[in-house]
Amino acid sequence: MDRNELADFLRRRREQLQPGTVGLPPGARRRTPGLRRDEVAMLAGMSTDYYTRLEQARGPRPSVQVLASLARALRLTEAERDHLYYLCGHQAPARGGDPHVGPGILHVLSKLDDTPAVVISDLGEVLVQNRMHTLLSGDYSQRRGLERCIPWRWFTEPDSRRIFPEEDWEALGNKHVGDLRATSARRAGDADVAELVARLRAASPEFEELWNEHNVCTARGHNKRMIHPEVGVLDLICEPLLTPSATRHVLIYYPAPNTDTQEKLDLLRVIGTQSMTSH
Repeated sequence: MDRNELADFLRRRREQLQPGTVGLPPGARRRTPGLRRDEVAMLAGMSTDYYTRLEQARGPRPSVQVLASLARALRLTEAERDHLYYLCGHQAPARGGDPHVGPGILHVLSKLDDTPAVVISDLGEVLVQNRMHTLLSGDYSQRRGLERCIPWRWFTEPDSRRIFPEEDWEALGNKHVGDLRATSARRAGDADVAELVARLRAASPEFEELWNEHNVCTARGHNKRMIHPEVGVLDLICEPLLTPSATRHVLIYYPAPNTDTQEKLDLLRVIGTQSMTSH
């Protein structure tokens, strides 16, 4: 790990990033260019003290999970992300299951202030949520490892299903397995795919049964009903947008026609704003 080079790289990328780019207010007065250290720490889901020590070349070696969070917070390109890993003595992630979300996609998400949107990997791992998706589905930013994986939570944590009507559970479960089956074939031999499938088969008899049926799904638009404790049932259409490598999906949720879902989303946005202001 090259602490001095890492500190210089982090500082310079932080100073080049403007608050508006990451959805933060510019503020009345800023003593330094770009973002403040506490803002980068907040975006990366880490303590300000930990991030400060990295910039001062006296922090411990970051894990790959921390580096992935920093790369997203600083809006690094893939080349910059790889450089960050190398400075810390880690191998850059393989492109097959690359979890990196580029600055272009992050910019688009930050502009969707009235539309729920999320970026997930081809294994169902939640990589980035915008504010409306967090209000709708809960905050994944503090989850780690398999806890960020939607199929894993679906088959091992029954409570995760409660944001959907019970009569939709069967179809949703089949879709999770079908999506994973398609990814498993497309990325045959990749260790992360094989490990997730093996752990799900061992942990969930329901998953094992569905997996053996060999049904296959591909990313496509579909209707989805979700339940929010404040606004009730929302009738949504989930539209997936694939990145060029097909290892990441941008999911956009918009109201189904002839429903009251737009009004409910507007109310949810107000409720979230009031909650943040109060906090």
